[in-house]
Amino acid sequence: MALNFRFAIVSDLHIALPHTIWDHPSRFHLVEVSIPAFESVLEHLTQLDLDFVLLPGDLTQHGEPDNHAWLQQRLAKLPFPVYVVPGNHDVPVLMADQQSIAFADFPNYYHKFGYENPNQLYYTSQLLPGVRLIGLNSNNFNDQGQQIGRLDNQQFRWLEEVLAATTNELVLVMVHHNVVEHLPNQSCHPMANRYMLENARELVQLLQHYGVNLVFTGHLHVQDVAHSGGVYDITTGSLVSYPHPYRVLEYHSDHLGRQWLQILSHRVESVPDFPNLQKLSRQWMGDRSFPFLMKLLTLPPLNLPTQQAEELAPSLRDFWATIANGDALLDFPQFPSKVRRYIQKYGAIATGGTPTFIDNNSTILLEKTGG
Repeated sequence: MALNFRFAIVSDLHIALPHTIWDHPSRFHLVEVSIPAFESVLEHLTQLDLDFVLLPGDLTQHGEPDNHAWLQQRLAKLPFPVYVVPGNHDVPVLMADQQSIAFADFPNYYHKFGYENPNQLYYTSQLLPGVRLIGLNSNNFNDQGQQIGRLDNQQFRWLEEVLAATTNELVLVMVHHNVVEHLPNQSCHPMANRYMLENARELVQLLQHYGVNLVFTGHLHVQDVAHSGGVYDITTGSLVSYPHPYRVLEYHSDHLGRQWLQILSHRVESVPDFPNLQKLSRQWMGDRSFPFLMKLLTLPPLNLPTQQAEELAPSLRDFWATIANGDALLDFPQFPSKVRRYIQKYGAIATGGTPTFIDNNSTILLEKTGG
């Protein structure tokens, strides 16, 4: 059966009503633009013939009840179905406190956006005839009450039951944490591993077994497409971080079983009070980059001495902005060879050494997988 549909992804909205914004000198998120940027995106998306929209988590800045309530009411007015999953910012605490909702309260705000069962933080929903969405919760709490990115055993068993019972349907998966590495050695890197699902390998193996190709994630705030054994993890940057992106995607399949996904990326160029958002936002990120760069250079695997890191860091001012933009080309020939080679690994260079630009605008031919 041939399938053709169009949808959009808007990730890491970090919705923050003015009275909920608190300032921090090292904050990368330009949350002041969260609501006007989202309104700008919605103005564009409502002009398109969309079948649905996916929001892969971090819907709010810190799980504030007022921000969840505002977003729930705004989504209810849209002319297309919207599906959400929680990000770490949406459910930062197990029990409600003065700032944030309780972990278990999340579905109560979004019962019209995937969560028909208010007692479960994951769900499955038929989007269209022959198309199924599985929305996963990647937020967990360990015995010390610390938040971690992991699918618990109960959810894993549920997921396998759903996949085993699903026949002749295209399955899309949405989850906040990354399941395929988008950065060099991301699963083990001391700075990047928190953006990966702890049991990502097990999840990918399960998806491979059942022939699931497409996973949509957020959390990392970069535009990137990564794949492992036929599973594509398409992560979308944050609406409150440079380059303020969102995606419009079209899926097609034909009667011969060929299937492909076209990805087009857009950016919010300006909003009221920020007429040149792209330039200001890139500068905002660069101005706050020094502590991040010092960690990158002095922690494993580089382990540079502090003095050397301080000398190199200014040249890398726009390093993270370039990665967040997607399809990065990075080369610093003036750096020591070890550092130069390492930084190059963050770029859009394939194993053969040639640039491969698939992060923003591309068409992916999907493979048949499955046991």
